[in-house]
Amino acid sequence: MPSTIEQVNRDYKDLGLVLYAVNIEESRATVTGFVLKHKLTLPVLLDPDGDASAAYHITATPTVFLIGRDGKLVAKALGTKAWTSPQGRALLQRLLVK
Repeated sequence: MPSTIEQVNRDYKDLGLVLYAVNIEESRATVTGFVLKHKLTLPVLLDPDGDASAAYHITATPTVFLIGRDGKLVAKALGTKAWTSPQGRALLQRLLVK
């Protein structure tokens, strides 16, 4: 997962895709070590008490929310997905079309 999300971030950030990772219930030190180990460049937000997870009804990790340019939810994906596959890239390209 870290390499996939990082690859998507690097490939699409200049096209307007914005990614945020949210860590659930781990310490800042643990998350920092993970970010450094995997050389992540995307912002990683912390949810140490699980408040955001509860508010967004997170039942599996990873959970991906795809939000359109208009701020509306396009899709919610549970579990690991092949975002760097041809199908995943085609979906991301469609979302980035203005």
